[in-house]
Parts: sequence; structure tokens; C-alpha cells
Amino acid sequence: MATWTAEFRLSITKALADQLEATLRPLIPATLNKDHLKRVQPRPGVYCLFQQGERVYVGKAAKSLQERLNQHQRKVTGRAGLDPADIRFVCVYVDEDLDAAAPEKLLIKNYRTHASIPWNTNGFGNNDPGRNRDGSKVRSGHFDALYPIDLDFSIQCAEGVMSVEALLEQARTDLPFRIRWDSGGPAKAAYQASNVRLGDEELTVRAWAASLVAALPEGWQLTALPGYLILYREERRYESALGWWRRSADGSAQFTQGPMNFAPGPAEDDPAEPGDLGQGP
Repeated sequence: MATWTAEFRLSITKALADQLEATLRPLIPATLNKDHLKRVQPRPGVYCLFQQGERVYVGKAAKSLQERLNQHQRKVTGRAGLDPADIRFVCVYVDEDLDAAAPEKLLIKNYRTHASIPWNTNGFGNNDPGRNRDGSKVRSGHFDALYPIDLDFSIQCAEGVMSVEALLEQARTDLPFRIRWDSGGPAKAAYQASNVRLGDEELTVRAWAASLVAALPEGWQLTALPGYLILYREERRYESALGWWRRSADGSAQFTQGPMNFAPGPAEDDPAEPGDLGQGP
């Protein structure tokens, strides 16, 4: 090439990634708790999660950072081996078209050149995999295998008699992880016809699950998979399950410890933008 000529390539995406990273860099991570999240505005933007000072996840919220971070706060609560106090966050409001710019992907690429962000590839932001995948072995490197749901997590129950249907609906609010149940007509009729008597007290998830299954007719099984609960009329062994409750002939609910067998290897890549982390069938 002649000494009086040169090449110039303008990288708008690199400039955007560099500016985003420069904006995030001086921010001081705050604990991912409700008090701090109340001060986050319901605006679109990008964010980073940290565990004990290590950046572990980068994501975006196309509509509301506050809503998305509240979903994450709920998810990290009630997980065995994970202290919610260790999780911190920073965020940046971005009012441009996030889907077009894909800023979280630029940040992921930027951070991966310097350090890992393990929760972006271990299933942390995954949606409900669906009924067809309930029986699949969870990989040992998956977020749910590393930090399974805590069956000793306590929930506050209101004193009185509730139908199983009402109890399941209340679980959407009470439980910090997803519960999915058979929503077909015969199943719904069974939920409506079965009642649970509760005292005004805190119950562990174990005790809550036992009360619910004991109220149902024989044949129902509530299974604790590593990342969520499922309720179906079945008698089935799940290889990666923490365990399951079944109603016995005497009317009580018996818990069987699960095999907790995991497939070797890391989880499949996780979408950079997590979807709805809510609950329900």
C-alpha cells in the first residue's frame, strides 16, 4: 500500500459497546433486594449481575429494568447454596431501540474477552422448558443443578380452609420459584373438590407440598425438579428430581428422595435476554 493511502473502518457496534461499558464501569453494585429495586425506574436498559464481586450475568430489559430485576431477585431467593445477599447489580437506562441495537450482546462479547460471565451460558435466564422436557436430565453445569430450589424455604400461610385450586394460585405469589400443574378439566375439578386446612403459621415447602398432595385423591404426584415444581396425576420417576410426594392409601403424603442424576457437561447457551420468569401452568 502506498504511504499516502490508508484504510478506515467505522465500527458503530464497537463504539456502542465501548460506551456502554464505560458507563457501567464506575457504577457501584447494589445488593439485589427490594429496597434498592424500588429506586430503579421502569425504563428499558441493560444490567449486570454480580456474585461475590464477580460479574456473572449480562442482560437487557426491553420495557422495564425494575420488572426484570425483580424477576431475578425472586429467582435467587429460595435457592439452596445461594445467598441472595451475595447478588448485586448495576444498570444503565437505554431509551433507544434495544432490540435493534442488541446492547446486551455487545456487552457480553466485550466482557467475554476479559472474563467469563457464567450465568449467561448456564440456563439462569431460561423460561419453563415445558412438559416435554420435564423428564430430561439436567446438565451438571446448569444453574438449577448448581443451585436447586430450597425445599426448606418457608412460606407464610393464612389460617383456614382453602381448595387445592386456591392454594396453587396462591403459590404464584408465595413461592420464589415456578410451579406448573395440569390445567385440564378433570384436574381442575379435582383441585376444586379438594380442600386443605392450614394454620396461621410458616410452612416449609416440604410441609406445604405434603399438605397439598394429601388433600388430593390417590394418583397425584408433586415433583420437585431442580428448578421448579410440577403437579400431575402420574406415578413417574424423574432422573434429575430432588424428590416427589405421592398420596398413600392411608391419606398421607409420602416423600421419596429423588436420584438427582445430572448429565455431564455445561448447560446449553442461555438467551441473553431472559423471558418471563413468572409461574403457573
